[in-house]
Amino acid sequence: MTARAGHAFTPHSHDSADKTDAALESSSRGMRVLATSFAALMVTAVAQAVIVALSGSVALLGDTLHNFADALTAVPLAIAFSLGRRMATRRFTYGYGRAEDLAGIIIVAVIAGSAAFAGYEAVKRLINPQDVQALGWVAAAGVIGFLGNEWVARYRIRVGREIGSAALVADGLHARTDGFTSLAVLLGAGGAALGWSLADPIVGLAITVAICSVLRDAAREIYHRLMDAVDPALVERAEHILTATPGVRRVGSLRLRWIGHDLRAEVDIVVERDLSLVQAHAVAVQAEHQLIHDLPRLRAATVHADPDGPDHHALLASHR
Repeated sequence: MTARAGHAFTPHSHDSADKTDAALESSSRGMRVLATSFAALMVTAVAQAVIVALSGSVALLGDTLHNFADALTAVPLAIAFSLGRRMATRRFTYGYGRAEDLAGIIIVAVIAGSAAFAGYEAVKRLINPQDVQALGWVAAAGVIGFLGNEWVARYRIRVGREIGSAALVADGLHARTDGFTSLAVLLGAGGAALGWSLADPIVGLAITVAICSVLRDAAREIYHRLMDAVDPALVERAEHILTATPGVRRVGSLRLRWIGHDLRAEVDIVVERDLSLVQAHAVAVQAEHQLIHDLPRLRAATVHADPDGPDHHALLASHR
């Protein structure tokens, strides 16, 4: 017995139009975050670029490049959020939510590119050391970079988790690492002020290592999403919700997957074998209803009711 989701995520509405409104609102929040953080990071990066031109600091250059890259990652994410607003079609029957995962791949590629370029410039400066000018301005640029990135990171991570966007969270983690690498620029400036000419390129290499660290975290986050991984705690919570539903004897199979920043569920439940078709359908509908109300970010569920007793799917065993 299969029951398609026809109830809203919010506990006070059961109109399918409200579900669409909730999805649109999630995308709208994501777009606002991207626009605001893009502006903040571009201002930060431009200010740092001016100081790079004055000082010749490769540590600051690496930080500036990373800030520009972080700002530009808003572009594929904005496209993904816009696509996610489209209605499902006969070809894309689940909608366009997976565009966020594609945007995540682009973000990972941009992070990798910025790491490679920053590392190249640092190694080149190690081979051919040069004095860094305007050390006070370099230090100030490091502070500016930290403040700008930390604000953007908190904003992106908070909203990304609230709307369930792995790509936005990955981008927030990217910005957070940028903030700490900006502080590393202070070390390079301090070492240069003490007459250690290699301090700047060494800090530049340290920044490259930090970029590679966030690259690993972001890649893992996107990999999990592409492979339909979910937090096991979500599965346990869904099982608890289902077993607490009147009429559900136990839970058979339970699958959860992310599509964009919304969850979808496919569930098999076991009910009393002597229930009528109408009664079993009512239990399935109630189980679906409870899931949509009580499981965060769940937008739709398909619930199949099996009668208790022998395996009623033996005929399908070789196909599973």
